[in-house]
Amino acid sequence: MAPGTTVQDHVALAEIELCGELIIAASSTPEERLSPDRIDEVLKVASRPASADERQFE
Repeated sequence: MAPGTTVQDHVALAEIELCGELIIAASSTPEERLSPDRIDEVLKVASRPASADERQFE
């Protein structure tokens, strides 16, 4: 790679940003751990119904 050339891995950068959001949320919560619902909220994940495969393990 030539000097001064940079490579950007957009997936890695997005993952780092999400980790940062989780760290900020964790540092501002009075609980010891973030709840799964809070993690989903921070990561902007919509809840979805469990699939048939997931329900068999409940």
